[in-house]
Amino acid sequence: MIIDFHTHVFPPEIKKNRNKYIERDPCFAILYSDPKAKIATAEELIAGMDEAGVDISVILNIGWTTHELCVETNDYIIDSVSRYPQRLVGFCAVQPNSPKAAVAEIERCAKAGIKGVGEMRPDIQLFDLGDEMVMEPLVEVLKEHRLALLLHSSEPIGHDYPGKGIITPDMLYPFITSFPDLTIVCAHWGGGLPFYALMPEVKKAIGNVYFDSAASPFLYTPDVYQQVIKLVGADKVLFGSDYPLLTQRRLLNEIETLDLAEETKNLVLAGNALRLLGIEGK
Repeated sequence: MIIDFHTHVFPPEIKKNRNKYIERDPCFAILYSDPKAKIATAEELIAGMDEAGVDISVILNIGWTTHELCVETNDYIIDSVSRYPQRLVGFCAVQPNSPKAAVAEIERCAKAGIKGVGEMRPDIQLFDLGDEMVMEPLVEVLKEHRLALLLHSSEPIGHDYPGKGIITPDMLYPFITSFPDLTIVCAHWGGGLPFYALMPEVKKAIGNVYFDSAASPFLYTPDVYQQVIKLVGADKVLFGSDYPLLTQRRLLNEIETLDLAEETKNLVLAGNALRLLGIEGK
């Protein structure tokens, strides 16, 4: 089995009227102002999964700046999962600066079968991971419903790229230590956070944190898989493509070139995701 933990889909309305949403939202504008930036619907993702041999994809939302846009796109994710229940798992988005509305939206989405919240972007959504007044109510509802929180992550050094942002390890780590019981997925290899696991206190603190490989070929050499597995354990790594930015097959081909033990490969490609999402029987 293969599970892609990091994909993005949008309603046909957004794909058709890209410019309208570019004008409405800064996060969407950063990611999709370039006409070459790919936008995919759920049907296009399913076709890509069939081509790549992917069994299940987690469809993520993005860091919309308004509650209304979160709800609009959450509805599409919920609908897509209902149409492809054996192939898709959904994550929703919220705007934490509208705390009551955000909590209510997480409750609504959880009842509809959503498995997590993400891909959240504190830098663009203008909320502070360190603001306990904002974050505590969200974390409590996430824990109540056993939902994961997936955060965009980026490196404090290296090349720039659209949407890189500033959610770097020094921003992630205090949040992680403040909420040790929350299941957190740090996208894009956590912006390098796993490398700090050589520090014993960091290794201990990130015990409930996972790292996905989304967009890995744009960021690191293939050696990153073995290095992160060595540092944090094979049970903390999730295969993620960042489809449609990259095809799922491109990352799978990269993984196939690595000298990974079969047990390790199975954990990365599916086992960890099945355990995290609680969908062993799916």
